[in-house]
Amino acid sequence: MKKDSLKEKSTEELLKLQKTALVATSAFAGVLAMLFVMIVYLTAKDKFTPLVAVPFGLLPILALNVVSLKKIRQELNARKTSL
Repeated sequence: MKKDSLKEKSTEELLKLQKTALVATSAFAGVLAMLFVMIVYLTAKDKFTPLVAVPFGLLPILALNVVSLKKIRQELNARKTSL
């Protein structure tokens, strides 16, 4: 599978990718926050549940999405300054 470089994409493609990544990351962060709240509630109610590991296991995915979004923004800013 070929990895697409951000430098090879057009500005319009990057803007679309940025918008999509922002929506997906925001939605994922919201779901993850709700999951944390549910786990806290279930832990308080039933003492311990093995589901505590799930939100912590999903945190690296959120971090990768944020880093990817940051790289897209950096590329767009580099293109703005070079104009």
